[in-house]
Amino acid sequence: MEEQQSKVENMGLSKNLIETYKNKKVFITGHTGFKGSWLSFWLSKLGAKVTGYSDGFPTIPCHFELLNYNINTIKEDICNYIKLAGAIEKTKPDIIFHLAAQPLVMLSYRFPMTTLETNVMGTAHLLYSAQHSKNLKAIVIITSDKCYENKEWMWGYRENDALGGFDPYSASKACAEIVTASFRNSYFNLNDFGNTHETLIASARAGNVIGGGDWAEDRLIPDIVKATANNEKVVIRNPNYTRPWQHVLDPLYGYLLLGKKLMEGKKEFAEAWNFGPGSDGMCSVIDLVKLMKKDWKEIEFRIAGKEQKEHEAGLLKLDSTKANMKLGWHQIWNLEKSISATSEWYRHFYQNIDVITEKQLVEYNKLLD
Repeated sequence: MEEQQSKVENMGLSKNLIETYKNKKVFITGHTGFKGSWLSFWLSKLGAKVTGYSDGFPTIPCHFELLNYNINTIKEDICNYIKLAGAIEKTKPDIIFHLAAQPLVMLSYRFPMTTLETNVMGTAHLLYSAQHSKNLKAIVIITSDKCYENKEWMWGYRENDALGGFDPYSASKACAEIVTASFRNSYFNLNDFGNTHETLIASARAGNVIGGGDWAEDRLIPDIVKATANNEKVVIRNPNYTRPWQHVLDPLYGYLLLGKKLMEGKKEFAEAWNFGPGSDGMCSVIDLVKLMKKDWKEIEFRIAGKEQKEHEAGLLKLDSTKANMKLGWHQIWNLEKSISATSEWYRHFYQNIDVITEKQLVEYNKLLD
């Protein structure tokens, strides 16, 4: 154990996080997805005993598969209650991170029922399955910034603003938040914490996450990357849409800090949390493409002749003041660094057949403690 501890410390990883997660049993749903693969890899490097639960590889290539590291993996559907409950009972986790989802707005228009079943009922299955897990201290439910009723105003949404959703994906994430709050009130009530149960539940809302290893459909960075790899121009549908962009490691750091507080038994943290950059992390789609082109000269683009028919929000911003003040969380990599790190990851992959996830993880962690 001492040798393992020395190894992770020598990697330059956060000692604060090592102290929390080393040797803890962590159950992650959706661990083969973009964010899930980064999170499961990070936790494994912190010395956690990670079990991943997913129905397979969501894309080809798949970041999780490329990382080629050994964790316990269970291949099952998040909506299969019997299998899920059995996996949690067998694992006896200290903490669960729930990321399994249908994560795409455009895909939700084509498959609304699958989106709702996965994102809403999948969350309900997870929370219901966790009721009888005696060792479980914490659950972090990952939803999205799109859970808010978006009025496209200029200021950021706070955690107590109204939930809603124009498209099926956004509606599913608002519903997942309501389901989470309902289970917390009904089965994991904070007034009963320490008496009838020992589990604290929080939800985390983040969006517009970028970074290496994302090959999802109808998402800006993967569209740029796939077109460039094929020596094609990427088609930009909505160049003036504005988003707060952040590197994937930033919200994951927030999730880990939140999980730490919950495992410490601090029930005041068992609520909803925003993790998003400030105004200096905002830029338009076309500006992001141009910033990527600075780092990757081969990128070429053209503006689509007309915008898509399906509705997608033109502006959506989070207010992360609560996370800043109470969790001590803030964006570590600014907009320019987030974009350059993303470009660097894909350049190394396509030009050198090299996966630099661990290199970037170490670089990021050196800025933490």
